[in-house]
Amino acid sequence: MATPVVRQFGGARRRLIEELQQKGISDISVLRAFDEVPRHIFVPTGVQHRAYEDSPLPIGNGQTISQPWVHARYLELLGLTGSERVLEIGTGSGFQTALLSRLAGQVFSIERIPALAEEARLALKQCEIG
Repeated sequence: MATPVVRQFGGARRRLIEELQQKGISDISVLRAFDEVPRHIFVPTGVQHRAYEDSPLPIGNGQTISQPWVHARYLELLGLTGSERVLEIGTGSGFQTALLSRLAGQVFSIERIPALAEEARLALKQCEIG
């Protein structure tokens, strides 16, 4: 059963998944990861209403969270099988980390900006990741 955090914005998340499919994303495991990971948790509250748009959003400290299609395309190209150990350089918001956690066996992520690292840690914890 989905947690309240995952259920929130459920309709918007499904519309985003449909949009990703229309733009050519067909890997079921990648689409499932997008359904399971609540992007709104990984963006500042001031832009949460835009979390499921296919666009980059500011996350503070002069950084952005990439547009969902970019995440989906590179994950699809990686072709992860679930047994990999992945090193992510630049955690940012933690959204990519969360997606990777659904697709790889183990994920290691580092972030050089302390404020972003802490926000990502909190978001991942809220999503019961890590």
